[in-house]
Amino acid sequence: MPPKPPSGIKIVCTNRQAGFRYELLDKYEAGMVLLGSEVKSLRDGNANIQDSYVMHKNNELILLNSHISHYPPANRMNHDPLRARKLLLHAHELEHLIGKLKERGLTLIPTQIYFKNGKAKIQIALARGKKNIDKREAIKKKEQKREMDRAIKGQRRLK
Repeated sequence: MPPKPPSGIKIVCTNRQAGFRYELLDKYEAGMVLLGSEVKSLRDGNANIQDSYVMHKNNELILLNSHISHYPPANRMNHDPLRARKLLLHAHELEHLIGKLKERGLTLIPTQIYFKNGKAKIQIALARGKKNIDKREAIKKKEQKREMDRAIKGQRRLK
């Protein structure tokens, strides 16, 4: 069971594959430049960041390939679900991340979209891609932990 978020935070969507596909090094919180219909759609929980990524362009970070569904009451004034969205960070964080992105093998991926005190935020992680061997090891560890938990649970039932 995932840990409970702190009060004042409402999680909209998570990228559950991120921890499996990538080795997450550092996490950062960023704001997003959104349209009104996108915010309302997010409040309804209609978003997907499975295959999305963050790209550096013109000294800005841009979220690409994230899907925020149409908001039906906005009909004509709706947004493009897959449009690029600018991320808002402090200048020192932005400079640090841009420097890190120049290193070979590092990328930025979104891990969560949530509301914090009424404002839409995104958690992005500096990540390095895992190789297939690493993924298999992660699966083995997960299965071993599951077996140990079952054994412990079985022991408790016998008492």
